[in-house]
Amino acid sequence: MTHAATTGTIVALASGGGTSAVGLIRLSGPQAEAIADDACQGAAGRAVERRATRAKVRDAAGHIIDDVLLTVFRDNRSFTGEPVVEIACHGGRLIVRRITERLLECGARQAGPGEFTERAFLNGKLDLTQAEAVMDLISAQSDLALRAAHEQLEGGIGRQTEQLRTDLIGLVAHLEAWIDFPEEDIDPDTGEVFRTRIAAAQAGIARLLATAEQGRILREGVRTVILGRPNAGKSSLLNLLLGSERAIVSDEAGTTRDTIEEMILLDGVPLRLIDTAGLRDEGGGVEREGIRRTLREAERADLILLVRDATLPMAESEVALPGDSPARVVTVLNKVDLEPHAGWSGDPAVRLSCSSGEGLDQLRVQIREALDLGEADWGEHAVAINTRHRDCLRRAASSLAAADVLLESGQAAELAAMELREAMEALGEIAGKVDAEEVLGVIFSSFCIGK
Repeated sequence: MTHAATTGTIVALASGGGTSAVGLIRLSGPQAEAIADDACQGAAGRAVERRATRAKVRDAAGHIIDDVLLTVFRDNRSFTGEPVVEIACHGGRLIVRRITERLLECGARQAGPGEFTERAFLNGKLDLTQAEAVMDLISAQSDLALRAAHEQLEGGIGRQTEQLRTDLIGLVAHLEAWIDFPEEDIDPDTGEVFRTRIAAAQAGIARLLATAEQGRILREGVRTVILGRPNAGKSSLLNLLLGSERAIVSDEAGTTRDTIEEMILLDGVPLRLIDTAGLRDEGGGVEREGIRRTLREAERADLILLVRDATLPMAESEVALPGDSPARVVTVLNKVDLEPHAGWSGDPAVRLSCSSGEGLDQLRVQIREALDLGEADWGEHAVAINTRHRDCLRRAASSLAAADVLLESGQAAELAAMELREAMEALGEIAGKVDAEEVLGVIFSSFCIGK
């Protein structure tokens, strides 16, 4: 398979940027070995495949740039499915830049973003879900996110969607064979048994769709908005949860004018903590803008930590929450180390002192319970679809529902077959596998048409 954007031999730094002990530069493409040979005086051609070989990279004048280790991958047995040469060099920025420039001089071109992984997909080394998992793996911020990325990289989502697609290929083949070849006496099987098979596919899609929110949280974190009136202790709570002085804490009302966002991990799940301006009716123009942003964040939140001042009467620390927010709410009664107001007696809010840390463990427990964050709640395998997968699955589910309605009416089998094909193609988009010829292959192999 050839793609206009993935021709030629590409080069890029495969390790992280900045100064390090070792840098890894990767060449991929038909001329990878020849280009490395030009830069290293034939060392790549002499190298044993997949075995590190010492070599010297030299500039055009023959001066040594660096003493390196070459590893050659021939016969397309590589990550990209092409000839690859990896150069492990010293990790100084100047050395990495000079080696890369030398390889460009020898005929390589600079790789574009994600081009190595794109080539791996185009050459059949990865399906689309596995290609997407590469970035999930790199950007994982928690053990659960890492586990989900590994599951996807090993083909977990691809296998499940491919099995659903394969089942639909069989359904489409059966239905179209019955429509197109009546003389073959094929059992139409389009009654309850056929619709039961559609229902099974719908159930499989529903199971995957149920992981969409889990996937969003693993990739983006739980949007956790700290909400309350001025001086309730919102910034102090942010600092307490972070374990550092990130936000300015002051007795002056309106100190926090804009939102502050930081990330923490709770039971392996990232929480995006968002400290907000205090909610009150009065205040200047800048503070009013801060309050507007606070309300906007509350509307988008997954979780709201509602901070209330234990030293004030309940009515004075009341906050009106946005009515259309889907967020779960954990109420935090702060300043319990001071003299709490009598009106709070018996209130179920979490008792906390941001000054001493008293009640922090209880707050963590309440957050876990509100969000079901224990690993057991996430299932044995952290398979979590992303937004693109979700959209494809929703289209497939819609087409299956339409096909089921058509078949229930006992008419329009051709239209039902079209809807099943739409569902099959939507599922195929997830892993990047859409082949109209497969249906014909199943028809002729399963039913021996024309025998």
